[in-house]
Amino acid sequence: MALCVLPASKCGSHYQFYKTRIIQQTTRKSAMIIRMTASSGGGAGGQLASYEEGELERPNWTGQTPLSRLVGALISFKPLYSVLKLGARQVLISTAEKTNVPWREMTKEILESDVYKEMESIENPSIVYPDYYLSPFHAYDEGNLSWLAAAEAEAATMSMVRRAIPDASSLDEANEIVRGNWLNAIEKHHQQYSGNLEIKDILDIGCSVGVSTRFLADKFPSAKLTGLDLSPYFLAVAIYKEKINPQKSNSFEWIHANGENTGLDSQSFDIVSISYVLHECPARATVNLAKEAFRLLRPGGTFVVTDNSPKSKKLQQLSPVLFTLMKSTEPFLDEYYLLDLEKTVKDAGFVNVQTILTDPRHRTLTATAPY
Repeated sequence: MALCVLPASKCGSHYQFYKTRIIQQTTRKSAMIIRMTASSGGGAGGQLASYEEGELERPNWTGQTPLSRLVGALISFKPLYSVLKLGARQVLISTAEKTNVPWREMTKEILESDVYKEMESIENPSIVYPDYYLSPFHAYDEGNLSWLAAAEAEAATMSMVRRAIPDASSLDEANEIVRGNWLNAIEKHHQQYSGNLEIKDILDIGCSVGVSTRFLADKFPSAKLTGLDLSPYFLAVAIYKEKINPQKSNSFEWIHANGENTGLDSQSFDIVSISYVLHECPARATVNLAKEAFRLLRPGGTFVVTDNSPKSKKLQQLSPVLFTLMKSTEPFLDEYYLLDLEKTVKDAGFVNVQTILTDPRHRTLTATAPY
């Protein structure tokens, strides 16, 4: 699989040139900001120190700050944008393979499998994709509507977990923190506020290739899991993976639909989960997703969102190169960081809205559908 989207003669020199320019231009304007956040400590001090919130409400590289506008200007320059996409992709792959996640091998296995046969069984031909979903993101021109994006999704998820817990000795140890704390937050909230509502039906909106869906299944082995996503490519991979490695106890259903308007029956789920999805959505979509989750939950049901935390010290202290690379592949990142998620969820009708840092980079929000 070729990693470079530019001719070989140009890729290296162009990347180094623009990388140097990014460092020079952004570091001058952000040096004071970086020093201020770094001076508050953390980092190598262990897990607890890493969970500290930063001093800001959101990173200074988001919103309408001078630094954010500078990054936006860099990204809008098309020749540089192409290089940034390449750089962001290389960071993901490098992080994965340096931590024993076999990115290329996993991708090849999917692309050379019979996964394509699953598309016919899952694709809903009547789907009308929202405009934002057709935007290029995650360094793919087609966004999530491609086989390459679907084939690389699980490896990318593993890489995300390893970046969140860089000192973990293994992927399993990192998942115990990232996934374990998320699942424990769901369980604790549901036990406290559900009024003993049994967990029989769980909906995973934006399930991608089913990684989060399978974690939910392991945590709640008696529940029926429904994975819903807008990408039939991702869902085809989810179905393929389930067939080659079936869960022992849970039953699964996979649905190609828009999470903003699922078409599913009202009050038909006990938990509705959205994992690492909202940072890919404009604010209007997040509002609609919260309203739809409220409609779908039974009284006492639990709504849970896990995603990047604006208050994460780690994210607030990202280097100029890294946050520039990240913003180049996430077109709605500013809208995500500027949106008051807790207010959005409360406005949708939820009560008992709580948010905690469940790892150094991510927050988990839990809420209850009232009786």
